[in-house]
Amino acid sequence: MLTLRAGAASLVLAPEIGGSIVGWALGRLHIMRRAAPEAIIGGNARGLASFPLVPYSNRIAHGRFDFGGTRHQIALNFGDHPHAIHGIGWQSVWSVDAAGPGTARLSLTHRPDGVARARWPFAFHATQDFTLTEDTLTVSLAIENNETDPAPAGLGLHPFFPTAHAPTLHFNAGSVWTNGADHLPAERIAVPAAWNYTEGRRVGTAALDNCFAGWRRRADIAWAPPGPILSIEASEVFTHLIVFTPPGADFFCVEPVSHMTDALNRTGSVPDHGMHTLAPGETLAGTVRFHILDV
Repeated sequence: MLTLRAGAASLVLAPEIGGSIVGWALGRLHIMRRAAPEAIIGGNARGLASFPLVPYSNRIAHGRFDFGGTRHQIALNFGDHPHAIHGIGWQSVWSVDAAGPGTARLSLTHRPDGVARARWPFAFHATQDFTLTEDTLTVSLAIENNETDPAPAGLGLHPFFPTAHAPTLHFNAGSVWTNGADHLPAERIAVPAAWNYTEGRRVGTAALDNCFAGWRRRADIAWAPPGPILSIEASEVFTHLIVFTPPGADFFCVEPVSHMTDALNRTGSVPDHGMHTLAPGETLAGTVRFHILDV
């Protein structure tokens, strides 16, 4: 593991566990959720504070999609879940390319040789750059197509936040996808009143695992005192926002992502699906900035 520090702030990274964030704290105040000890011991990124989504976000239906005239079947990577989920970065070992007191760069090179092809059939090189100050964490993500032909690519972050101290979530979005019984997008609708966070809404008033489109690339989380106020600002590539508020959980997720769920199977039917096609050597990049406004 790797620890960055800036004043009273600390950031613990686990390159060996999916290039994940184990914890981000300001003194004793944890901004993201505390990692579960069993997740650290077991190397399970889903039990940590945040992990990268690369080379795609969320689900690909049954792990199947067509690209470049070829039908691809990738491995289902989440137990008995019927879909491939969250890409392969969160289940890979990342390298530490550089590290300083408040900065670090992690990288992942994927070559689809042998059994690795079942994980993802396209070669890529991904990086994560972390910059920590006393009140801000900046995460920059990039993925480069290492194929000799075009390849699909997407990016995202999957941070977990604590539900303690009655958090309120605030963001503005143009529409949202409902889900079918198969956990895949079913219908795009105007944001209903019960899911509208424009004026701020307590986390937990609705059970969500939904993709919002047309958000303004900023979300704010305010915890009741003594909790902080946190702003999340994402660059232009992150056109969609996944909000996950499972009932009874001690966490919730606010995930800036570049494309809608199952985008690879929606490119012909949804104009703003958000999935990118990169030319050989082309890079897709974006930045998410987490800023503590008040404590």
